[in-house]
Amino acid sequence: MTNDPDAPARPALDAQTRAVRAGRRGDGTSLAPVLWPTSTFVTPTVDDARRMATSVGSDRFYTRYGNPTVGGFEDAIAELEGAEAARAFSSGMGAVSAVVLGLCSSGDHIVAQRQLYAATQLLFQAVCPRFGIDVTFVDGTEPGAFAAAVRPGKTVLVFGETPANPKLDVIDLDALGAIAGPITVVDATFGTPILQQPLRHGVDLVLHSATKGIAGHNDATLGVVAGSRELIDWLWGFAVLQGASASPYDALNAIRGIRTLPIRIRQQSESALVLARALEARPDVEDVRYPGLPSHPQHELAMRQMSSGGGLVTFDVAGGLEGGRRFVEAVRIAQLATSLGGPETLVTHPASTTHVNLLPDELAANGIGPGTIRVSVGLEHVDDLIADFAQALDVAAAGPVPPSVS
Repeated sequence: MTNDPDAPARPALDAQTRAVRAGRRGDGTSLAPVLWPTSTFVTPTVDDARRMATSVGSDRFYTRYGNPTVGGFEDAIAELEGAEAARAFSSGMGAVSAVVLGLCSSGDHIVAQRQLYAATQLLFQAVCPRFGIDVTFVDGTEPGAFAAAVRPGKTVLVFGETPANPKLDVIDLDALGAIAGPITVVDATFGTPILQQPLRHGVDLVLHSATKGIAGHNDATLGVVAGSRELIDWLWGFAVLQGASASPYDALNAIRGIRTLPIRIRQQSESALVLARALEARPDVEDVRYPGLPSHPQHELAMRQMSSGGGLVTFDVAGGLEGGRRFVEAVRIAQLATSLGGPETLVTHPASTTHVNLLPDELAANGIGPGTIRVSVGLEHVDDLIADFAQALDVAAAGPVPPSVS
């Protein structure tokens, strides 16, 4: 985006068009993204080197500072999020840790929702106290909980995640964006910029594990933060020291993924809704969670701030741990893996993978049971997925095969 008041006004374009057009910095006449694989660049003079070494966002000095391919990816995310700027990182947790440690100091206070990706929760629980940063956890679905926990003059950051991993809890973005004083941040990985734009609700920063739906092909590991130029410039200074800089190769793959992001999200959302309805009809399935279902606890809120329900479905298999284990090991089209947002449908058992480091009471507080399954719906035909899930649920319901008697 541009802040130049004299720049000619551009027509408002649909996200589908912007995804195709955005992020072409340095591409010249090439339709495909151009890869700048270099780690460093030749500088003509000492004065040029000094200027680039002390300028925010130099992209032809040293790739830890910036890179044209990475810059193209950042431009595309800023365009889709309605942001002034963005900064890419080598992973989603690189982005999360840069926001937390780049903005907060010893003696500061953070308010975070309880329903979080486990690595983010552990960063707040285990790392922040080592730096003298106090964290208060709240139920992000409870109206007013974020604002009530803010300590005026002490709270620097209010951190939310929506839809939340793995039970797809939805928080009110308008309420979060209305909090005055601290910087508000939303991890919108499950939503992507296509389903929701937290900045348009007054939130200060939005971040993503772009490894997931944004890149969308399981071939890039990236994080990204978008927001105002002032905040991104501040984070840029910390990021250069942190060193979790995005690879140009991964940025190239992510730009390619962005070109088809709206189409993929639309197809995955349509299939996820059909699959969720089919799961709700099964007596051996409990607590189906999908924002697009009327049964979701925050369905009306989700439909106000999301363009569709997204490509993630979460449910509980009857039979607890063994039922969940038998299900994920019995699927044939879906595959057992811990990522999401790609073309393949993936099933994940959060209690033994993404959230394995949480204590039993912490799992329970997040609504994660021993039979909880998270599904990332891919691009296969939904009828094939429903048949695959049906046979796997039948296997789970049948129980273990008894040992043969000779």
